[in-house]
Amino acid sequence: MQVSVETLGNLERRLTFRLPAERVDTQVGGRLKEIARTARIKGFRPGKVPTKVIEQRYGDQVRQEILDGMLRESFDGAIRENELRLAGNPRIEPSSDAAGEGELAFVATFEIVPDFGDVDVEGLEVVRHTAEVEDADIDRMIDNLRMQRQGWNKVERAAKEHDLVTMENFSEVDGVRRPPEGAEKGSTVVGSGAMLKEIEDAVIGMAPGETKTVQVDFPAEWRIAEFAGKTVSITVKALEVSEPQLPEVDAGFIRSFGVKSGEMDQFRAEIRSNLARELKGALMQRLRKEVGEQLVAKFEHVEMPPRLVENEARALANGMAEQARRQGQQVAVDQSQFMEPARKRVLVALLVGEIARRNELRLDQRRLNETMRLIASTYEEPEQVIELYRNDPQLMAGLQSRVMEEQVIDWIAERAKHTEQALSFQDAIRQ
Repeated sequence: MQVSVETLGNLERRLTFRLPAERVDTQVGGRLKEIARTARIKGFRPGKVPTKVIEQRYGDQVRQEILDGMLRESFDGAIRENELRLAGNPRIEPSSDAAGEGELAFVATFEIVPDFGDVDVEGLEVVRHTAEVEDADIDRMIDNLRMQRQGWNKVERAAKEHDLVTMENFSEVDGVRRPPEGAEKGSTVVGSGAMLKEIEDAVIGMAPGETKTVQVDFPAEWRIAEFAGKTVSITVKALEVSEPQLPEVDAGFIRSFGVKSGEMDQFRAEIRSNLARELKGALMQRLRKEVGEQLVAKFEHVEMPPRLVENEARALANGMAEQARRQGQQVAVDQSQFMEPARKRVLVALLVGEIARRNELRLDQRRLNETMRLIASTYEEPEQVIELYRNDPQLMAGLQSRVMEEQVIDWIAERAKHTEQALSFQDAIRQ
């Protein structure tokens, strides 16, 4: 195979290579013969389908699969031979240059990992946070679970914080009533922040049947154009007030959360286990941030692959736009504002990979299995989740990447100058 490598920029390369067309045709023909032996096509007996029919039905797909595999194999071999380290995925396209007789020509454009020079992690200063799950944290979680299952009792008194108030309202802005007739009806838990503060404040102290009018200044970016940036007169009428009723923590309540015995000790033990898992993830996230900030500060002068940074910025922008869409908002996201965060993320990711390579760090299979079991334990059918990971290469690759990154972060933190800082459980999980 003929290969040539060109330098397009500090970190961009172009690799041109050629494949013998005969080799591609041979592999395609062999694969089509295998398919012909087992193919079931209406009107033909198994194993008796004409070659032309097989080629018409499967030829294009098989040729593309064979070609993709050969391109990847040839490209990877050329990368190893030229001792290049890839940053991101290559873009492989048919070459515009004429190939020789019996050849298929392709060109791959890609970016390489920058030279970080001496990567001395012992000079980094890292704060490593620690925390424990206390009995008070379990009590707090049980209270939260009770609130999730709370009921409501109708009362004949004025509304106060935490009450559920059913109300109707109408608005007036610039002399126009909205809606033109009648009123909009809804419910809110006072103090939940689901409504504007001026309205919630007005609702407190209102008894069923009472009416109040309040002036509300709406922000300029408000989603309802008629209200945006204006003072709106809103009339609210309380229809019904209900107070919360928390369930007792009895055997039935405990069983409703999957603890078949209904025993309090087992219930608390399972809550402790769940909180410990959450805490472990939160502490790793904090450590990842600590180590990442130190790496960025030390290596910020190193040039990053521009296309890789741009792709990361695009992913961040798309993620924010999708999050806004799910919340019912239409937000114009400027990709340029994500370029600096993207650059830092790319820098840390490439450094983590470089540190793993230089120090010959390998994926810890035991840690991988433990992480997979922890993830699976949050589902009702853990074994099915584990089986899903084992049968889905893409899902497993993502998990392996995550675990490997955590291993390297731990490895760096152990060798850096680090101090420990104790936090409460609540402070530790607060990101």
